Amino acid sequence: MAFSCTSAPPTVPTNGQSEVQLATSPDPTEPNDEDRPAWDSKIQYVLAQVGFSVGLGNVWRFPYLCHQNGGGAFMLLYVFLLLIVGVPLFFMELAAGQNIRQGSIGVWKHISPKLVGIGYSSCVVCFYVALYYNVIIAWSLFYLGNSFQYPLPWEQCPIDAVKECASSSPTQYFWFRKALNITNSIEESGEFNPIMTGCLLAAWAIVSLAMIKGIKSSARVMYFSSVFPYVVLFIFLIRGMLLDGAIDGITYMFYPKLEIWGNVQVWRQAATQVFFALGLGYGSVIAYSSYNPVHNNCHRDALMVSGINFMTSVLASLVVFVVLGFRAKNIALRCVAENLGVLNLMSSNGSSHHWWPSFNVTDPSSVSLSEYRQWYHELGSTLGIISIMCTVSASSLCLQGVEGTGLAFIAFTEVMALFPASPFWSTLFFLMLLNLGLSTMFGTMQGILTPLMDNFKLLGRHRTLLTVFSCALGFIIGLLFTQRSGNYFVTMFDDYSATLPLVIVVIFETISVAWVYGTDRFLDDIELMLKWRPPVVYKYLWKYVCLLAMVGLLAASLLRMVFKGPTYTAWDQTAASEMTLAYPGWALAMIVTLIVFASLPVPIGYIHSVLKSRSALDIPPQEGPGPEVHRELYTKCNSTDQLDSNSHPAPCEEDRVRPRTSFLPVGNEQYRLLPQQEEEEGEEEVEEDTGV
Repeated sequence: MAFSCTSAPPTVPTNGQSEVQLATSPDPTEPNDEDRPAWDSKIQYVLAQVGFSVGLGNVWRFPYLCHQNGGGAFMLLYVFLLLIVGVPLFFMELAAGQNIRQGSIGVWKHISPKLVGIGYSSCVVCFYVALYYNVIIAWSLFYLGNSFQYPLPWEQCPIDAVKECASSSPTQYFWFRKALNITNSIEESGEFNPIMTGCLLAAWAIVSLAMIKGIKSSARVMYFSSVFPYVVLFIFLIRGMLLDGAIDGITYMFYPKLEIWGNVQVWRQAATQVFFALGLGYGSVIAYSSYNPVHNNCHRDALMVSGINFMTSVLASLVVFVVLGFRAKNIALRCVAENLGVLNLMSSNGSSHHWWPSFNVTDPSSVSLSEYRQWYHELGSTLGIISIMCTVSASSLCLQGVEGTGLAFIAFTEVMALFPASPFWSTLFFLMLLNLGLSTMFGTMQGILTPLMDNFKLLGRHRTLLTVFSCALGFIIGLLFTQRSGNYFVTMFDDYSATLPLVIVVIFETISVAWVYGTDRFLDDIELMLKWRPPVVYKYLWKYVCLLAMVGLLAASLLRMVFKGPTYTAWDQTAASEMTLAYPGWALAMIVTLIVFASLPVPIGYIHSVLKSRSALDIPPQEGPGPEVHRELYTKCNSTDQLDSNSHPAPCEEDRVRPRTSFLPVGNEQYRLLPQQEEEEGEEEVEEDTGV
């Protein structure tokens, strides 16, 4: 589609006149959009976006934050930040990718060559995330393979008494010793874990095969990998609601503690979760939307995908809390049985006092928690021999030590071992984790491959080779995570390699759209693209609210890192417990290097563009009748002269080779190019930067 402003009636542009075209126009520096892949259907695109944004964090990070930060109160805060920060930024990325039809590098380079570094930073962070995210998929493959046996290998300790297992739990022992064979700290690297290395190779092979034909192959996998987790979550929710203690878990989840709104750290955690839940800054959202038709309603997509993402987090939290309620109820009943065992021992020794309970201490299964709690409050609490009330409370529901991977590979495996037909439920659960991880992994890889293929013609012509090479490189570097100390490096990458660089990337994205390109121009472009103008509130959200929120999040994250210091949780084999350790000096240097390396492309791209512009200005003009470098001159033209949007005048040869200078630089005021005096045919024009 082309758009120009000439005098009526519409004619083919003549020498010296320019036709300003949409992102779909031919450009010698960019691939032809006619050859660009496209989604087969809208449902395919929505499943891809949902599959990328709904990941493992929805299953284990969001429920943990709800538990730690006031349940229902945290959800309200999350929804508030989602509406004023998450949705506008998500909409901005969708609109930019769909309009320009390029990956992250091409989008920001198109807005201004000085901003090209934003796209490269996104690619670097995507590669960081892909490195450790596929390790989690490898862990899921390992547990999936071990689920096809009865009893499950983590149901009980080994036959030969192992002190580490007896002092912890069978699930912790299996995770830390059998699966990871973990060292006591990050400073003890240990040898490679051969089983996990094989699982990592299998994970990268799956990703490579699914991505080898671009979105045509990965989109077909999305039909299963994006839908299957919802089927499993609903099955687990129905099964969980039938468990004893499920209502206690749901009650705890939704009970609001509004006082947490005064805690700055809670706001930081909520904003971070919104940020990562939608996949902002990775470039994957831009890459996926770039394969859309130009007039697709991306505003509706932004609202729909954000809503599905939030509802998935709530659904996953319901599943987690009903399961944790059941787990807490079992912990409380075991506590009662242990205490009644003490009383039963006293009874056999002839002890009988006024505080003796009226229920049958010899049969713990006949004693309800309410009966025990009533006796404990009235008489039992005065005893020195019984100091635990045994109730389903926050302490028994506590998720301490089971955040993230611990929730999936320790807490959930412990509960599933209690289910009848436990191998079936374990297989179902780890199949769900595998598909959640793969759908996010496809989007992450697309955030790397699409910008590179769009920006470099050679890579675009060898898509298959680039995909295989990227996956092979990811596997080789990923061997870092298959050492015995590999889990500590996964934690390091997850906590520090992506967070700060991504926030920096999104800050510059917002600045480039809101202040460099201009929100009014951006809304004009979207209006021509959607055939209606988005609400003006987006202008102020992009310019002020989103930008200030991101700067605040960056400042809060930096301050927390500086004052608290980077730490990690290690497993002490001797004590059979977790402990918090500070990173050694070389690890801190590694963290700083990862952050700096991911952030450097932004200033490097700016400096390179400035130097390139200055060197172009320093070139002396050619003498004689050679081509003369000149700038484009514009003049306002009456809006009535504007061509009908359905008309498509054929561009002249000169216009075919002129690079685009903006999205759709046509707003309330229309412009046309005036010819230079004594202009000659075939003259080249200097591309004007839209930046400030």
